[in-house]
Amino acid sequence: MRKIAISDIHGCLESFKALLDKLFLTKSDELYLLGDFIDRGPDSKAVIDHIWQMQLDGYFVHCLRGNHEQMLLDSFNDPYDLQLWKRHGGTDTLKSFNVESVDDVPEEYLRWFDNLPYYVEVDDYILVHAGLNFDLPNPFDGLNSMIWIRNWYDKIKKDWLGDRIIVHGHTPSSARTIRESLNKIEEKGTMIIDGGCVYDARELGYLFAFDLRKRQLFAQNNIDNKIK
Repeated sequence: MRKIAISDIHGCLESFKALLDKLFLTKSDELYLLGDFIDRGPDSKAVIDHIWQMQLDGYFVHCLRGNHEQMLLDSFNDPYDLQLWKRHGGTDTLKSFNVESVDDVPEEYLRWFDNLPYYVEVDDYILVHAGLNFDLPNPFDGLNSMIWIRNWYDKIKKDWLGDRIIVHGHTPSSARTIRESLNKIEEKGTMIIDGGCVYDARELGYLFAFDLRKRQLFAQNNIDNKIK
């Protein structure tokens, strides 16, 4: 049984499916998706539908919350939050649902977003979208940080983390940076797997999968529409 993590799909359905094909995923494997399923890419709704179909077909797929799912939920709060979400890819998500207003996104999708957990512990790994806030006595108390934090490596408390490894996405990184992260996984206690799949930029444009047990990376270049 393999345990595999993927992060930051961002509506790139075809790239996601191509990566799954490379994995030869079986129903005895466990797949962990670390948030940001939506926004910016062309097929946010279809990504969620594909995940749901995998679960219905008997695959183990565990999903976490990302900041983009949270921005969609926050868009109901006030007009500023709505415009913030739209500027960061929400308009693409609405288009994928064939609606013009977030109020018209079907309730079952909104419930799903709202029930997504912030992190999960798997064997000797902590899986989370963005990272952990080590300024807190208990980093697991920082829910907002788990989906938004950046530049936190220097504050890691090794006495709290122990032998665990934090696997996360959120910060688009080059393939070189991701492979260097794997090489230093024991030293740093972290592993980043966001290859900036949705972006048409130098050294980005990849969706990565990370086999937690074999510590092996799989890469798929973006075959959906990328954004500048």
